[in-house]
Amino acid sequence: MKALLLGDLCPNDANKQYFIDGDVNALFKDTLDIFKGNDINMLNLECAITESTNAIKKFGPNLAAPLNTANVMKAVGINYCGLSNNHIFDFGIEGAESTLKALTEAGIAYTGFGDNYDDSRKNLVIEKDGEKICVIAVCEHEYSYALEDRMGSRPYDEYDTQEDIRKAKAENDRVIVLYHGGKEHCQYPSPRLVRLCRAMARNGADLVLCQHTHCIGIYEQYEGCHILYGQGNFHFNPPPFVESPLWNQLLAVKYDTKSHEIEFIPIVNDAPGITLAKGEEKENILSAFAKRNEELQNGEWKKGWHQFCLDNAESYLGYLGRACAPGATQRDNDVFGHYLDCEAHTDVWRELFPTYNLTNERRSASLA
Repeated sequence: MKALLLGDLCPNDANKQYFIDGDVNALFKDTLDIFKGNDINMLNLECAITESTNAIKKFGPNLAAPLNTANVMKAVGINYCGLSNNHIFDFGIEGAESTLKALTEAGIAYTGFGDNYDDSRKNLVIEKDGEKICVIAVCEHEYSYALEDRMGSRPYDEYDTQEDIRKAKAENDRVIVLYHGGKEHCQYPSPRLVRLCRAMARNGADLVLCQHTHCIGIYEQYEGCHILYGQGNFHFNPPPFVESPLWNQLLAVKYDTKSHEIEFIPIVNDAPGITLAKGEEKENILSAFAKRNEELQNGEWKKGWHQFCLDNAESYLGYLGRACAPGATQRDNDVFGHYLDCEAHTDVWRELFPTYNLTNERRSASLA
C-alpha cells in the first residue's frame, strides 16, 4: 500500500474561518497533490473538534477546532486519523465525544483513543489486496491519556506497548507506530527516546514516527526499521506564543508498505495555510536534516540534546525551586507534579541532574 503519514493538524484563530468555510485551496495550496494516489492518508489531530467552552484544567493551551474541520480533512483525502496526543481531551468528555462524532460522520477512521485504558489499546488494521497493515498510536503521559476508569488517548506503556507491537507483527505484514512524544522544540531526541524507539524496532515495528515536538528532528534506519525522531507539524500555523522558526518547517512522510521505501517531503507554513518547500528553502531543510542524521550515527546528537537541556535549565530549576518550598502555591506544586508525570520533561530533569552513579569514576578505555 501507498501511505502518506502526516504530523499535527490544528486550526487556530489565524485560519479558523477558512476551515469553517471549507476553503481547502487556501489552506493546503500545492500540497493537495501529495494526497493523490495513496491508499492511506493519515494525520494526527492535535485538538478537539468541538464547540464546547468547558476546557479542562491544564498547563498550556486548550485547543479546539471548528465542527467543519473533519469535512475539510475528508475533502483533501484524509481517511485515517490518530488521536493519541496531549490535546484531544482538552474539552473533556464533551469535546472528545464531539470529535469522534465529527470524524465518524465524515467517514474518517480513527485510532489511539478509547473508553478506558484497555479499550484505548485497540489497533487500527488496514487491509487491501491481501496485505495487512497495523497502526499503533500512543502518547506520553500528559493530560489526555486514558485511565482504567476514564476515556482518553492510548498511552505508551513500557511493558504493554512493546508487547502490543510484538503481537501486531505476528498478525500483520507491516507495523507502523505513531509515538506522540519527545521534548517540544528540540531537534534532538533524548537518550531514553532513542532506546525506546529502537526497542520498538526490535519488537517488530517497521516504521516509527515521533510527533509532538513541533520541529523536524533526526532519522535513522535501525535493524530495518525507519525511525523519525521528530516529524514536525503538518497543518498548524504558529500560535502567538510561539517564537521558534523551527515550528514552520515540517516533513510529510510517504511510505510504500511493500517495497519498504520511505520519502520525506518538506513543507512550510504559509499562512493561512501550508505549501511545499521549494528551491533554496527546501535544500536548506533537507541539508540540515541530513547533517543531524549524521550526528545520530557519530554520537554528536547527544551534545545537541545536552545543550538544549542547558538552554532550558533556568525554567526547569525555577519549577523545582518553587515546588514544596515555604510559601509555595498549589500551582507551583502542580506544575512540578505535571513535569514528573510527563516523560519528555523527566528526560530533561535527568539530563540536568545526573546521579552520583553517572558521575562516578570510570576505568580508562585502555584498561577496560
